[in-house]
Amino acid sequence: MDTEHIDTPEPAYDRRLLLNDLKRNAVLELWEVQRYGTDSYGDADYVSIYGMRPTDWYAKGIRLLGRTAVEGTRDALGNTIGRDVAAVAALASVSATTVLVDLFTGSSNSLYWLMRHVPSAKAWGFELDASIFRLTQQNLSALALPLTILHTDYRSGLAQVPLTPDDLLITFIAPPWGDALDPGSGLDLRRTNPPVIEIVNFLFKSCTSRILCAIQVYEVLHPASLAALRACFDWSALHVYSLNAPGQNHGLLLATKRWSPEAA
Repeated sequence: MDTEHIDTPEPAYDRRLLLNDLKRNAVLELWEVQRYGTDSYGDADYVSIYGMRPTDWYAKGIRLLGRTAVEGTRDALGNTIGRDVAAVAALASVSATTVLVDLFTGSSNSLYWLMRHVPSAKAWGFELDASIFRLTQQNLSALALPLTILHTDYRSGLAQVPLTPDDLLITFIAPPWGDALDPGSGLDLRRTNPPVIEIVNFLFKSCTSRILCAIQVYEVLHPASLAALRACFDWSALHVYSLNAPGQNHGLLLATKRWSPEAA
């Protein structure tokens, strides 16, 4: 048998490929972004960000790493998240300032959509990874978007945000999932990097403001990890968004500390 002329099938552009060592920190070409959308979701425009399709944002000089294309929030999800966060925040009856913080900002597309729905808020984004921070800064500059991001971790970043007890602090929490997402049991919120419950406990200890946490989750969740997280809050509501095929959808856990929307 002549093995020299056997064609090797091209690998699918999926989550596994873009998070491996070869593509994880590589700047993707436009065709790769579109191929990821087509192979994984049947939509070449899946990775739409900043209100633009891939062909449009790529033409403006926007670039993404492999892992950011996978882990970043696309427009359809970001818009939905922003809408639901704004609806709960409106019940807080804040007389002082609303402060919006994206603790793991990545591409800052989540922050972009949150600001569109809560335009009066003062917004901050934190990104510890140097490569992602540098690329996101370039992207935001290319679009002249008025978003402030800092090259720091969420603990140090929060210490730089001026807050009073009367403020409403809205935090978007989407740490890297890493191996926390299991195809069978779903997303285990105790295995994200860092664990989500560790993040919210730090928030409670370091901030005296009223808090609204918007925690990105997955359609299939490890029940014990969800129960432990919800027990930390005074109020919570789980939303799952039907934007992809069944079993591939993201969601949002909205949760409050030191106040409750039900009281409003």
